Amino acid sequence: MTAEALDVEAKQTSVLIIDDHAAFAELLTLALEREPDLHGAGFARSVAAGLGMCQRLQPDVVVMDCRLPDGSGTSAAARIRSLAPQARVVLLTAQPTAEELMQAAAAGACAFLAKGASLVTLLDTVRHAHPGSIEVDPLMLSAFSEHGQARSRQEASPLLTNRQMEVLRLMAEGKDVRSNAKTLGISQNTCRGYVKAIHARLGVHSQLEAVVKARQLGLLAPRIAG
Repeated sequence: MTAEALDVEAKQTSVLIIDDHAAFAELLTLALEREPDLHGAGFARSVAAGLGMCQRLQPDVVVMDCRLPDGSGTSAAARIRSLAPQARVVLLTAQPTAEELMQAAAAGACAFLAKGASLVTLLDTVRHAHPGSIEVDPLMLSAFSEHGQARSRQEASPLLTNRQMEVLRLMAEGKDVRSNAKTLGISQNTCRGYVKAIHARLGVHSQLEAVVKARQLGLLAPRIAG
């Protein structure tokens, strides 16, 4: 193998697929092999087999169905990240729900897409998904929003004070407590208090979950994937 070929191989993003639909997994693997910057590392048809392959192969990205014969993809996402810390998890679902989205965010998934998403969208997500945020199909968010949107907003409106909403908007921009405290002209301890109150009122445990839940409730505008 030439030095140039070795260099290309070294730069490729390895992708493991976990899906019980063999035809889908095989076609996606073939599609990955046609992309010069991507590499299909193989596929598994169950959570158990997928976890074993993650530990052995250490893929860069794992594309996984949310619903598998022996377990939930959202539950498996956190276990994958412990076995292959560098892996970014992209979850696919045939029947998206807001609850599943929340579970995906809590598990540290980097993307949540409808299984009917185009191949171009899926490959682009594989290339650009990164830890700390979750890419969500905008059509999915729109569907969640339209389903009882008015009622959700009405119920959510008294949840947070004006100051808590200011902190929440800064959280949605990905800023940390130190930066938010400086922007708002308050101490870091005070800002942490607001963050804890936001978590408690929304029933979440992290900044990412808070932002996802707030968008679900209509408190923040949906994030449109670039």
